Order: sequence, then C-alpha cells, then structure tokens
Amino acid sequence: MRKSLSKIFFLGLLLTTLFVTSCKSKKIITDASKSKAISSGSIKERYAYLLNVKEKELDNEKLYRFIDSWIGVPHRSGGMDRKGVDCSGFTFLLEKEVYDKDLPRTARTMADKVKRKYEQDLEEGDLVFFDFDGQKFSHVGVYLHNNKFVHASTSKGVIISDLKDPWYYKYFTRAGSVKP
Repeated sequence: MRKSLSKIFFLGLLLTTLFVTSCKSKKIITDASKSKAISSGSIKERYAYLLNVKEKELDNEKLYRFIDSWIGVPHRSGGMDRKGVDCSGFTFLLEKEVYDKDLPRTARTMADKVKRKYEQDLEEGDLVFFDFDGQKFSHVGVYLHNNKFVHASTSKGVIISDLKDPWYYKYFTRAGSVKP
C-alpha cells in the first residue's frame, strides 16, 4: 500500500513538473484515468498516443483541435466559456461547433436526444451519460476512442477519462449518438 502511494505521489509530482516547466505554446493533454501525458507533436500525434490509436483513425481533426483548446478549463456550474464550463455546457458547445448539431442545455434533456447504443458500438462523437448522487443523467461527456471520453469534471475541469475506470463505470448509465 505504501509503495503504491509513493508511486502515485511520484507520478503526480512528475506530471506537475511537466506542466509547470512546459512552455505556453505546448499544451499538455492528459488522460486522467492513467496519468498518460504528452506535450509535443501534432494534434493527431498527441491524441493518437493518448487514445492508443493510429493517427489515421483520427479523422476529425476539428474535434481534437476543439478539445485541445478546452483541456484544463476549470469547472463552473452553468458556465459556457473558457473562464469555466460545466459538463453539459462543454458538450453543448462541442456538438454545435464540431458537428453543427443543436442540443438542449442540460445533460438530462440531452439524454432524450440520443439514439441509444450498446457500449461496444460507441463511435467518436457519441454521448455518454452518468448518474451521480442518485440523479438520473446528471453528467455527460463525449466519447472518443478506446473507452476514452472528454468531459468537464467538477474537480479537474475539462479532461479525458476512461469509461472503464471503476469510479466512472459504476455510474455509467446510457450512451448514444445524437439524433438528426
């Protein structure tokens, strides 16, 4: 147990050092579920590495540019700008800007606007929903690849997480593509 805590502390210290010492022109993207970070290379190179896919599998460069510009923006309930954004605000903005799709503003009402899919059938851009604190569809994110999704976390702001992370997975309740 003590050894695991030291590894976690060291990894956190390493990531903090990377973040603090990187120049402003290089954005560090992080997979919060495994603390996998990268700060150099093209958008496609960085996200392919993070999502563990080949670059050619990332067709929608507009999506990853959008995500890249929002990574690290803090959470703010009701927020819809780079000073702070909540999960449904981030999803609303992403779907509008990247896919030109209009969605309602709350996660709960967004859940009614998706064509449900099984987890194994999820594709880039699909929505994933979670029930936190006993509230149905209280959190939403956007699926990427290999069980990774981007969302606005209340504690870490806009991040990429793993759907199979035990903490998220136990609250995962619905997924699907936005209806036309």
